[in-house]
Amino acid sequence: KRSYVISAATGKKKIHKDLERLYDLLDSKTVVASYNVLNPSIALSQTRDNDTFKLYLADTGLFTTMIFNSSGETDENIYNKLLSDSLPADLGYLYENAVAQMITASDQGLYYHTWKKDKTSYYEIDFLLSEKTKLIPIEVKSSGLGSHKSIIEFQKKYSKYISKEILLSQKDIGNVEMLKLYPIYMLPFILEEL
Repeated sequence: KRSYVISAATGKKKIHKDLERLYDLLDSKTVVASYNVLNPSIALSQTRDNDTFKLYLADTGLFTTMIFNSSGETDENIYNKLLSDSLPADLGYLYENAVAQMITASDQGLYYHTWKKDKTSYYEIDFLLSEKTKLIPIEVKSSGLGSHKSIIEFQKKYSKYISKEILLSQKDIGNVEMLKLYPIYMLPFILEEL
């Protein structure tokens, strides 16, 4: 699980002051929170777990600089390499952050869903959107299609609640069975249709 846990970040037990700081960050719009939904078969906001969430930076450019700024100086080559898809790194977090920004900008709530796979691992849907009474699970991949087991398992578990399934990556538009494939830059157009 890649959710934000205050006690893991501070090394101390969560206290009221920590929550206050977190809410200050959220209120400042410096970060946006995506909440885990405990039961996606009903309205997302009704079963959101306020204690389990992921935080995304509201500025993807700043996030990019933070990821690749180990020397303390910003390297213009970072952005050139990013645009030419030649960075020697897993960009999953970066793309997921950009998707979170796009969803937030469209006035949609940010939700995700995790559930137990076995004793030690979990499935996770990166984002859940609602379209009227149906769900749209979204997976974000930094390169190709890769493994998308979570969205397949989610479809098996909640098929009657799903409108469509979307996998966002750097690849072209396509389909793999019920899964709709889109390049990440198409997301604003998808969100406009909701």
